[in-house]
Amino acid sequence: MAQPARPPTGYPSQNGAGQQPYSNGPVQNQLMHSSDGQGYSPSVPGLYSHQMPAKVPPHQTSGQYNYSGSQNVSQLNNYQGPGQTLNRPPVAPFSGSPVQQTGPVPQVLLPALQNSAAISSAGSFPPGASPPVLSNWQYSQTPVSQPVGSQTSHLAHMTGTGSAQPPSSLSGDTNPPGNYQYAASPGGPPLQNSYMKPGSAPPPVTQPLTPLHPPARPPLGPPPVGGPPLIRPSTLTAGPPNTQSLLNSAANRDGNATSAASDGSVVQNSYDAIEGGGLMATPHPSPAPPNLKMNRSVGYSYPTLPPGYQNTSPPGAPGMQASALQYPDGSKHFHQPALGTNHLTASMGGLSLQQEGLRPVNLLQERNILPMTLLKAPVPNLHEDIQKLNCNPELFRCTLTNIPQTQALLNKAKLPLGLLLHPFKDLSQLPVVTSSTIVRCRSCRTYINPFVSFLDQRRWKCNLCYRVNDVPEEFMYNPVTRVYGEPHKRPEVQNATIEFMAPSEYMLRPPQPPVYLFVFDVSHNAVETGYLNTVCQTLLDNLDLLPGNTRTKIGFITFDSTIHFYSLQEGLSQPQMLIVSDIEDVFIPMPENLLVNLNENKELIQDLLRTLPQMFTKSLETQSALGPALQAAFKLMSPTGGRISVFQTQLPSVGMGALKSREEPNQRATAKDIHLTPSTDFYKKLALDCSGQQVAVDLFLLSGQYSDLASLGCISRYSAGSVYYYQSYHHKHNPVQVEKLQKELKRYLTRKIGFEAVMRIRCTKGLSIHTFHGNFFVRSTDLLSLPNVNPDAGYAVQMSVEESLTDMQVVSFQSALLYTSSKGERRIRVHTMCLPVVTTLSEVYLGADVQAITGLLANMAVDRSVSATLSDARDALVNAVIDSLSAYRSSVLSIQQPGLMAPFSLRLFPLYVLALLKQKAFQTGTNARLDERIFTMCQVKNQPLVYLMLMTHPSLYRVDNLTDEGALNINDRTIPQPPILQLSVEKLSRDGAYLMDAGSVMFLWIGKNCGQSFISQVLGVPNYGSIPQNMAKTLWIFP
Repeated sequence: MAQPARPPTGYPSQNGAGQQPYSNGPVQNQLMHSSDGQGYSPSVPGLYSHQMPAKVPPHQTSGQYNYSGSQNVSQLNNYQGPGQTLNRPPVAPFSGSPVQQTGPVPQVLLPALQNSAAISSAGSFPPGASPPVLSNWQYSQTPVSQPVGSQTSHLAHMTGTGSAQPPSSLSGDTNPPGNYQYAASPGGPPLQNSYMKPGSAPPPVTQPLTPLHPPARPPLGPPPVGGPPLIRPSTLTAGPPNTQSLLNSAANRDGNATSAASDGSVVQNSYDAIEGGGLMATPHPSPAPPNLKMNRSVGYSYPTLPPGYQNTSPPGAPGMQASALQYPDGSKHFHQPALGTNHLTASMGGLSLQQEGLRPVNLLQERNILPMTLLKAPVPNLHEDIQKLNCNPELFRCTLTNIPQTQALLNKAKLPLGLLLHPFKDLSQLPVVTSSTIVRCRSCRTYINPFVSFLDQRRWKCNLCYRVNDVPEEFMYNPVTRVYGEPHKRPEVQNATIEFMAPSEYMLRPPQPPVYLFVFDVSHNAVETGYLNTVCQTLLDNLDLLPGNTRTKIGFITFDSTIHFYSLQEGLSQPQMLIVSDIEDVFIPMPENLLVNLNENKELIQDLLRTLPQMFTKSLETQSALGPALQAAFKLMSPTGGRISVFQTQLPSVGMGALKSREEPNQRATAKDIHLTPSTDFYKKLALDCSGQQVAVDLFLLSGQYSDLASLGCISRYSAGSVYYYQSYHHKHNPVQVEKLQKELKRYLTRKIGFEAVMRIRCTKGLSIHTFHGNFFVRSTDLLSLPNVNPDAGYAVQMSVEESLTDMQVVSFQSALLYTSSKGERRIRVHTMCLPVVTTLSEVYLGADVQAITGLLANMAVDRSVSATLSDARDALVNAVIDSLSAYRSSVLSIQQPGLMAPFSLRLFPLYVLALLKQKAFQTGTNARLDERIFTMCQVKNQPLVYLMLMTHPSLYRVDNLTDEGALNINDRTIPQPPILQLSVEKLSRDGAYLMDAGSVMFLWIGKNCGQSFISQVLGVPNYGSIPQNMAKTLWIFP
């Protein structure tokens, strides 16, 4: 996207602020207040009644679409593509009035189509009432493979996060409950954090630097003095205190987006009001305590604790009388220098220790610049005690690990600033915390994390907006060490990646059951490909491995020129087919029997899967009514939400959403005439309807002919789904694609999944996020709607420096994903990253992450291709390299040298961009089919960085001469680590065998003179000449 002051070479944003279709409208999923007094119970079957949804009103005008009352679609000719750009200001100062609800909001009960849930005062999750009492804390680091069953389980198969302001007392209100009174420690400055390991000796006393203060925010007073009052003794209970009064006061004080139910309780009415306000949220008007200096430092612990805090148990704990818990008359004096260059690595002060990153490399002379091992992300220049707490770069990564202090410095570097996320990645270890109190900043709603500052045991300072918050009473107890008075040692403050078991306040409705609907194309063309045999058999083999529990539901729809439903009603001896021939006005016959419980109807489901491939073998119907079939699937799924898996083999030809071929094989190389934009907005509109009802659509396209993936892909892009493409699929003529479908479908069916998810990304005041990349819908300014989230999906965002960071030495970023697991648990996965701020151009180049830069530029280039032309995108990629290397030569190099000079950190930048230009997404020529090009663009936008880089620049290994040198020993097995070779034909020898890892596929190249022992041991044939012809063609090896 376009960097400020550089329009000629940047990338224009998509769906820009001038349009903003389908965003910032009225609340989509309002919480209904039921009058029947029935709550939610997982054991009650049929709770999500399949009511007949009301039909969508006709379109008002051509090219316009009314979505949930007030959201309009721009004219089709203004469609800009998948990128969604939104400009938002940074966090405002601590003043202002509460956010007011604007826009029309329906005042009537919504039908089941609106994805609402009935909750009454007698229900199981009434806002304002105390959640179920937790007898003790639950915390563990559990392998992901461990099954999850109950509320106390420590890991599920999902992800999620949203953003809004819940009732502060239940979602992290930092006011201590009850009648406790606390005071600051006397006799000196408040305890502060240092960059040292908890429990170690305090740092040496040094002269502190002059305190740094936020703009227009002078020091607020001297340190507190006087003796601490005695803590009023009480007994800690396992459950939270009475929260009704706090709820009411929080609603009045914080101005949250809530609505009052008839029983007087406060009801959240949108996801934006659940997860917490983002940067657009109005801060709480209450001022910070007047005795605090607002110096902006980051840390996770204070050097030691006063005697009254050491080795104590909670008040009222067994073996200790509550009245014995008293604080001493005075506390020790702990001197801590303010955060300065002595707390960062030496390179921050003089760059003397990391000159390698700035070493000039002449790319015209040095050929072997590719490392022999996998390239790792650069390590931020932070103190080792802080860096070891930082987020794993595989989950959260920034293009620049040294953040420029100003936008002018960023513009001078000619490098993009952005984040790349893999938020739902499969993890072998994940800390999971169960607590009735999730501690968050009262202003910006940031979750407490390792980079906040504890001023003392009762107060912490947010690392994003710098507000001082109180530590809740429950947070004083550490569930890991079972010690009271050590909030800085809790798992939330010791792990940059953590997952919370969310209480009921983070729910708009009861957690939905896992619902899976499969939609199959059974036209003559589809039957000829034979894909139904593969898909149905794979489903049969993995039916018991589908993520879910006793509430899991499943259904099936087939279609050609008509739509076929399958009743799986209990008591039937075999499935019953119901045919709807009116595709212009689709309706759902017998909706209560089309989505059935998987466990209770498994035999009928298995019978259907066995007979389905043979049911249409004699069909001569060549038409495809994909659009009406998707409309029927949406109506069937809208009461609950879930996942729709669509298998399509040709261009839709009848009914709504019918398409015509736009590909001209002889003009594939003509960039001007290439059709990368949708030919209709039908699939985008339907995707947005699906997103509003928590339904995601995954598209499997198995076609040997043009199918207009540019139009069909919108159904997955805007509903947070995935796209799979199998070119020229045929069960006999293309066995490689058959195996590929089997492997990918098994992974698709058995991987973990998160339902009804939302995600928000927060950053330190002064930074601004303005463009998002990935498959999602931007629901309200910066809240990403993800009806489904999976561990194979990646996201990217572009950022800018809105305000100068002159008074900051570090900045932080946090992503929060709120989701429902397949076990019915509401969970929040939080990732937090801390990076230093730098003031010189050389330091910016020193911290450049060349892989992250390449990944972000690839996303931007896809949008440029759609909004402009393919040639513009290619030129912009080349200009990005030229501009950055020119800026380095003119502004950083002290001695001008001949040649193509690049800093060591960016030595691979030209190589990666050249590899991008050869990708089918951006290459010119007639080799790439249009659908194939579009599919590659979909992969660029939706793949995590590690797979995107392997797809762009694969890793090549020689595998016929493996040795134990540098080998890994995993589970008593030796894993050889051969060196990575450059992708050049000169590296290939006829005497060897080579394996190339391209991410989703691997290629095995065997030389004619390769050793017979390798061929016999690996391929099972005596020599090269005995390799079967079909094996020689099947060069794809799946991991």
